[in-house]
Amino acid sequence: MNKPCLKRLAAVLLLLLFAASANAQQRPQKATWIWYPGDHEIWLGNQMQNRRTERGTFFPVFWRMDSHYVLIDFHKDFDLAQPEEVELHAEGQYNVKLDGKPLTGAPTRLTVPAGKHRINLKVYNQATPPAVFVRGKTIASDASWLVTYEDKEWIDASGKTSDQSGTTWLQAGAWNFDSPEARPSVFKLPTEVRRAVRMERNGQGMVVDFGRETFGYIKLHGVRGKGQVAVYFGESKEEALATETCETLEYLPVDQPQKGDLTTTLSKAFRYVNIRPEAGVSLDSVSLLYEYAPVAERGKFRCSDAQLNKIWDVAAYTMHLNTREFFIDGIKRDRWVWSGDAYQSYLMNYYLYFDTPTVNRTQFVLRGKDPVTSHINTIMDYSFYWFISVYDAYQYTGDKAQVQQLYPRMQSLMDYCLGRRNQDGLIEGLAGDWVFIDWADGLSKKGEVSFEQLLLCRSLESMALCAKLVDDQAGAQKYQQLATDLKAKIFATYWNAGKGALVHSRVNGQPTENVTRYANMFAIFFDYLSPEQEQQVKKSVLLNPQVPKITTPYMRFYELEALCAMGEQPYVLKEMKSYWGGMLDLGATSFWEEYDPTKKGTEHLAMYGRPFGKSLCHAWGASPIYLLGKYYLGVKPLTPGYATYEIVPNLGGLQWMEGTVPTPQGDITVAASPKQLKVKGANGTGTLRFKSKSKPSCKGGKIVAKGSGQYELTLEKGKDYIVTYQALQ
Repeated sequence: MNKPCLKRLAAVLLLLLFAASANAQQRPQKATWIWYPGDHEIWLGNQMQNRRTERGTFFPVFWRMDSHYVLIDFHKDFDLAQPEEVELHAEGQYNVKLDGKPLTGAPTRLTVPAGKHRINLKVYNQATPPAVFVRGKTIASDASWLVTYEDKEWIDASGKTSDQSGTTWLQAGAWNFDSPEARPSVFKLPTEVRRAVRMERNGQGMVVDFGRETFGYIKLHGVRGKGQVAVYFGESKEEALATETCETLEYLPVDQPQKGDLTTTLSKAFRYVNIRPEAGVSLDSVSLLYEYAPVAERGKFRCSDAQLNKIWDVAAYTMHLNTREFFIDGIKRDRWVWSGDAYQSYLMNYYLYFDTPTVNRTQFVLRGKDPVTSHINTIMDYSFYWFISVYDAYQYTGDKAQVQQLYPRMQSLMDYCLGRRNQDGLIEGLAGDWVFIDWADGLSKKGEVSFEQLLLCRSLESMALCAKLVDDQAGAQKYQQLATDLKAKIFATYWNAGKGALVHSRVNGQPTENVTRYANMFAIFFDYLSPEQEQQVKKSVLLNPQVPKITTPYMRFYELEALCAMGEQPYVLKEMKSYWGGMLDLGATSFWEEYDPTKKGTEHLAMYGRPFGKSLCHAWGASPIYLLGKYYLGVKPLTPGYATYEIVPNLGGLQWMEGTVPTPQGDITVAASPKQLKVKGANGTGTLRFKSKSKPSCKGGKIVAKGSGQYELTLEKGKDYIVTYQALQ
């Protein structure tokens, strides 16, 4: 091709590129309601957590509740190719400025001239979080807008404040309120009608069974008369019939001469409902308005073991019930956001829904606002789980914006935690602190507990990693040095070579002789132990029946994870079938807050000194989702957002298994048998790692021998791989 032709071609390409750029600028943008990050989450959390009742009495949370900022400034800069008309909506009283000049009144439409301009909206709302919705052809409110609760209009083009405080504007918070009518302040979870499985008449009343654990509003049909209807809820039939000791109930007043419907005022958890109308009141039938979070179940698992398949299904249903506006602990009793429970829900979520917005909302509502006056939920370990969860979320999702939004709140909470260390640099419970660890009889919380030191150490490591992400190099260095020093002190103080384990605590300056599972199992999957120490801990603690057993799914989660991390999947498979299968054998339709196989009959329903105090649908009971996704299908991210990942299938004694693990950009599918592996990743670059007795083969992929029967295969995105091999059992 000659030079004039090349020049003409270059000119055409340049024109096409310019036209594409212009079209992109004119393309309609998706608008959504925006607010100060964390404010709608905190407000919504207040609404939800204050719905708890105990036998009809309001039961508030145990910790300080924060509120939203009442005056927020929103702004964004635009460079328009042509004038543009914009519609404006706000939740609250507001004014509008264009290029710093206030407009008259509270306009609902605005014409922005061509060229470079800045739009500011300042909104006041005492009742609900200030929020705005802005929509034009190319102008749209979204998370790229900047917000502040202070008076900081004198900022430079980069978004940095030019005052002396060094404060920056933050990117706006948003969710999925994508129309002017979908105002954040009126959000409610959806409901759908469900019918009862069976009903037993008892005079004028009835006992209704909905077949399995569920959640929502009871609707009474054909109600007539004057008086009252008592509604007693039960996760078990025994609880629903125990009108004097059931945990939840509601009394509905009736005054209607003609038949009509009545609905309970609060959604509740139950399987059975005992309905007792007073004399003079009658009703025809009962239905349920099932309330749910509209999350998509992307993760899947099936295998050769029918009982394990049922465990997965019930775990997924348990997780679904406890996924609401936030990840909550249990649907019957607390209905609160507890950090320890939520941390496990995040991990299970990454293998079931991959619903990042619920993770983000839950992290915001747990942290609340400054100043810090107590640990999260008043529990020391729960503050540490929160720190760890922030970097974990980045690793799974690649969502750096969430870290940037939360980092200032991470700093102030960590300052609080570090300020509560003693003169030896160790943390122990002080006045107002709840050292939880686990529900276990006789578990000592005295002195400096080794488990808490490990969680603090991991929190400092997470802080260092998050500091790097927000370019706080001094902070990264500080936190990493604190973590390094603390880790050395932990092993100098608590490691007992004779016992082959970390001891439980130090009291009055002296390590105790007591060995528990907690610190030891966390040290394994935190990768704090040498290979020799790991084997010692496995033998002397995890597989030692003399060390007190764990009876809550909460800590069984971590115990079994530690064993999986050491390749003990066959043992863990038996434990899952025994423990979670034991609940199924007793008729569980969702997994419980606590399960002790030695208990009998209605003893399984009691907790906290109350006959029906135990939650029979608790989020931390759903941990098989995480264990099966990460340690059997073997999928985990190696770099943030699954840009690179690994698949290390482990059948653990199963004849075959198959499943799907969700990621930010699509799904990873795995199918494994002793002779064949099938894998595919929608995005990113994967590494399949496996062991084989004989030389494996794969069409379209290059298998690399790593020695000792270990092999690796690099996985390109969107490509199917079938490996023929002979599994090492």
